[in-house]
Amino acid sequence: MKFAITSKGDTESNIWMHKMRSYLQDFGLVYDEAQPDIVISVGGDGTLLYAFHRYSSRLDRTAFVGVHTGHLGFYADWVPDEIEELVDAIAHKTYTTVDYPLLEVMIAYEHGGHETRYLALNESTVKCVDGTFVIDVEINGRHFERFRGDGLCLATPSGSTAYNKALGGAIVHPSLQSIQLTEMASINNKVFRTIGSPLILPGHHTCVLRPVRQKDFLVTVDHLTLLHKEVRSIQYRVAKEKIRFARFRPFPFWKRVHDSFISD
Repeated sequence: MKFAITSKGDTESNIWMHKMRSYLQDFGLVYDEAQPDIVISVGGDGTLLYAFHRYSSRLDRTAFVGVHTGHLGFYADWVPDEIEELVDAIAHKTYTTVDYPLLEVMIAYEHGGHETRYLALNESTVKCVDGTFVIDVEINGRHFERFRGDGLCLATPSGSTAYNKALGGAIVHPSLQSIQLTEMASINNKVFRTIGSPLILPGHHTCVLRPVRQKDFLVTVDHLTLLHKEVRSIQYRVAKEKIRFARFRPFPFWKRVHDSFISD
């Protein structure tokens, strides 16, 4: 088996990264950053997001596992005290995989040409460069609303526990092939109205945002912030690709939610 390890970059994470690499190589596994069968993320959820984007071109051939060196993170199955157990499991056990849906982001431009495509593990947000964000929202080819406010957030089920939750969105189990649309500070009065509630769209639905006046937008894709100019539309839907997490022991989703947000 070939493996790679990504680290948060702090001293503690780097120490554990080097230890794991040495242990796994002692067991005969091959360190291969280019074509790993399994990627170990050592740090926090941001480290795993970085690893996901680095290896997004080979999601069908690479599985991920997280080790958290700080506070317990949502994507981590393991903590440093369990490193030896994890190394032994990787070296000697056949792991199962759990697939989580991803968000596809397609950005088209006013003057045609090449569209830009991204995959998000957590979410994508759209905001104006300046002024009030005004955009038409289409669902499955039909106009749904004209949104005015600070911006919109489109999240995956696994990302529903991240920024989406902070915006008042629902927590969605990742077995549901879906995306969630959540508002950021919408304007609602006698003149302007929005639905004012998060929307959960099934896997066969699409959400398209069409600019009304402004054409330049700040678009985030997980931890990346990108300026896109002369935008004609931004389409969101459940991606064909999925992320695979390597599981060496049970870690149910609702236990993960409990441990992340409720447990002391």
